[in-house]
Amino acid sequence: MATTIQRSLIRGAVAGLVLGAGVSFAGVPLNNLQGVGGIAFNPLAYPAGQNAEEGKDEGGLHLALSRPQLGAWYVSLGDVNVDWVAGGVAETIGQRLELSYGYELIAPDGGDNIHKQNYGAKVLLVPENAGGTKLVPAIAVGGLWKTTDAETGDAFDDAGWDAYLVATKLITELPRPVLLSGGLLYTDELVTGVFGHDDDHDLTWFGNVDVLPFSWLALGFEYKDGAGYDDFQNASYWDAHAAWFVNRNLTLVAAYVNAGDENDTEEVGLGDGVVFSLQYAF
Repeated sequence: MATTIQRSLIRGAVAGLVLGAGVSFAGVPLNNLQGVGGIAFNPLAYPAGQNAEEGKDEGGLHLALSRPQLGAWYVSLGDVNVDWVAGGVAETIGQRLELSYGYELIAPDGGDNIHKQNYGAKVLLVPENAGGTKLVPAIAVGGLWKTTDAETGDAFDDAGWDAYLVATKLITELPRPVLLSGGLLYTDELVTGVFGHDDDHDLTWFGNVDVLPFSWLALGFEYKDGAGYDDFQNASYWDAHAAWFVNRNLTLVAAYVNAGDENDTEEVGLGDGVVFSLQYAF
């Protein structure tokens, strides 16, 4: 596991930087749009939950339980007149196993609302800087089971699953800390699963980069490659975001998102829009 100082770095208190009053800041991972510990689209290898509590099961075994971490999102996609609201919660057991739940409400102008649910699990396989070297990233594997109540027809399923492998590294040797993350996603999703799931899976990739110019601010870019199947091609997504670590519990996020060309005849895109998020870690 990362050292105490490194863990605080990840949460915005870079190299022990704090306000004059001594208040440290919150930070990543956030609860992403699907509830998983990450940024907006993509997971990070770090498990969610910044504070651990000791608990016991009935057999007397000690378990380190993180305090719950909550995230709320609002996405306005003006090109297609869609409002997208999401909320998620995550908790980590033993500093290794993250369990998450995410709910999404997609409200198209003039159409029926779509309700989507996400059940996630992520396991930290390799802690950051394992073996005492600064070269080792955190590495995790995870999965999501997703359901939608959209009318999927006979061609697609209303439930499906994702699996992913992700590596994340905080680089502190540069003038300002930089967080790099990337991974592979094995998915059957149609527009993140909102429109259903294909019978086949596709292997795609994703990546994130964030720079922390101040202990309370992160500026970043995120990319998610669109999965394609025989009869459906997802658009690739990207966003540029700013995260303000208000205090050790609260983070506010604003972003510009591009979810593909809504007029493209070969892939399904949702246009561009704005994103706002409130994150709270107990």
